[in-house]
Amino acid sequence: MSEKKFWGWGYEDFEIAPTLLEQYKTMLQFSLGIKEFVKKPIPELSDIELRTPRFSLPPSFSNFCTAAKKDRAAHSYGKSFRDIWRAVYGRFDNPPDYIAYPKTEQEIQEIMNFAQANRVALIPFGGGSSVVGGVEPTRSDKYSGVITIDMKHFNQVLEIDRKSRTARIQAGIYGPALEAVLKPQGLTIRHFPQSFEFSTLGGWIATRSGGHFATLFTHIDEFVEAIRMVSPKGIMESRRLPGSGAGPSEERLISGSEGTFGIITEAWMRLQDIPKYKATTAVNFKDFNAGVEACRQISQSGLFPTNARLVSPMEAFSNGLGDGSNTVLILGFESAHHQVEPLMKEALSICSKLGGSWNEKKSGGKKDDAAAGRWKKSFLQAPYLRDELVRLGLVIETFETAVTWDQFEHFHQEIERTAIECIRSECGKGIITCRFTHLYPDGPAPYYTVIAKGTDGKQLEQWDTIKSAVSDKIIELGGTITHHHAVGKDHRPWYEKQRSAPYGKVLTNIKKTFDPEWILNPDVLIRSDE
Repeated sequence: MSEKKFWGWGYEDFEIAPTLLEQYKTMLQFSLGIKEFVKKPIPELSDIELRTPRFSLPPSFSNFCTAAKKDRAAHSYGKSFRDIWRAVYGRFDNPPDYIAYPKTEQEIQEIMNFAQANRVALIPFGGGSSVVGGVEPTRSDKYSGVITIDMKHFNQVLEIDRKSRTARIQAGIYGPALEAVLKPQGLTIRHFPQSFEFSTLGGWIATRSGGHFATLFTHIDEFVEAIRMVSPKGIMESRRLPGSGAGPSEERLISGSEGTFGIITEAWMRLQDIPKYKATTAVNFKDFNAGVEACRQISQSGLFPTNARLVSPMEAFSNGLGDGSNTVLILGFESAHHQVEPLMKEALSICSKLGGSWNEKKSGGKKDDAAAGRWKKSFLQAPYLRDELVRLGLVIETFETAVTWDQFEHFHQEIERTAIECIRSECGKGIITCRFTHLYPDGPAPYYTVIAKGTDGKQLEQWDTIKSAVSDKIIELGGTITHHHAVGKDHRPWYEKQRSAPYGKVLTNIKKTFDPEWILNPDVLIRSDE
């Protein structure tokens, strides 16, 4: 079985396609004026120094807790640029003191009781794919240390209700393992974030993950029927119902709480029948704004495409979708019950009226359009590619948001202008690309990628300056600080500006009810002094 990297994304033995890596290197050397790359070596565990645990555990915890070096290093960070960069440079100055791998809710409760009594912070880990500082140990001196709780043993599908098309699933199960159990039943959760292979059901719920559907059912909370959570004050379990108007939703309260109220142990999830009918087409637009308008009209048409990724020319080129002269809309429809070609035909009709063009021979068939297939492959390899580019000294990171259609044109121009100005000031040369990840009748969710020339040893400060500038601009212009990456530690300062003051107090009081000693994921989502 392949080993996961302790320092970066995915498996140690995964090899990114050489042609893709060379294509990127050539493109970036040309666009950023880099004569030669100097590649940082892969960090070796033997070279990493970790501090000694700052406190001792009860002997009874030895059955499910460890202070092993690799475990602690692998749980020190998530998977953002900031995380990968620090790991590549060997900076593991704040590891968790212990890693707990509980097998029962009773063990979770025992850890919580110990943490409350000894002022120890607890970090729910999920799959560790956070890109917003959501699983990084606190640096606060209010705590005597940190235990990270890895839920990998909570990995079973406990019940399947085929008639209601739901399943009771433990929170620590990873995406591929979940789908492997559901597939023989003709079912799927159909929630495929980019982190699918390395993230868990509990992590998806805790962060309100965005997934497979580009329209209609875009976030995981649409599929949560009921939820069970262990908190320092006991277990909260909601009732299985197809819908309810009885007060604020308990499930929605926990969705997006980022492990600050408790640890999700299981949930009843709404499932889908496995699609039998599929159609995918790559539509080219000479004008980016025409592609934007096509997306708006499609989002308001009631067609509800499964996939609708509008990709800007530079990003399209870097992902093998042409020569960089066109904006590309990856358009897809799926169904388990009916033919989707009529839906595709209607969507393409909208695109045609706005100047869109596509390969007639490859549109609407059972197999993916070749260009769409290349995009999918590139999309899945992107995190591995990011790790390689970090090692080459580049500043490479993303940020995402959402805004209403009436604001988008000005919003997009200002975000790109702000980013480019900051890139030039901090890095000299760089690029920013954009794609839509999700579409709503009232607005899109644009996702931006920054790639810039880094200064050795200073890339982290360069990115932090760029990130701060664009985040300020996002809030100033009425966007959300995050559409699907969650808040974590990194986004919290801007989330505090986005949410209303009374709601901040509501969250604080809920936190105090579930977690009066404030031991669960401190610094994430809510400040302890609020």
